[in-house]
Amino acid sequence: MLNINLNAPILCKKNITINASSVSVWEILTGIDAWHEWQLDIKKSSLKGPVEKGSAFSWKSGGMNINSIIHIAEPYTLFGWSGKTLGLSAVHNWKIVELNKQTEVYVEESMEGLLAKLFKKTLNKKLEKNMERWLNFLKEYCERKHE
Repeated sequence: MLNINLNAPILCKKNITINASSVSVWEILTGIDAWHEWQLDIKKSSLKGPVEKGSAFSWKSGGMNINSIIHIAEPYTLFGWSGKTLGLSAVHNWKIVELNKQTEVYVEESMEGLLAKLFKKTLNKKLEKNMERWLNFLKEYCERKHE
């Protein structure tokens, strides 16, 4: 697994509890072509190949086109990618843990590059807000599908 850079200028970690199985969470989280159905900040997304290490995908979020490569895809437990856009490089990891018919989802991301250094404070706030939104969208969608 590619670890986030704990010394990167942009860094965020969050988690949430979802009332759904790890299988349901995994299927929704790794269903990249359907991200726009539940992640309202994403306009389009397209996976080129299976959900496995080395597969590429592209997506559009916040007006930016992002190209990413999956670096880990361990079913129902770990999913992560790295990507680049506008002089920023990011590492994004998800960890899924099912306990007592609930799933704890952990997410972390680091960003580096010139823009990350120049706009550290603004981009950290934006990443934190976006990560929280993404987790809330995921929770809402998974729980609605799980009913």
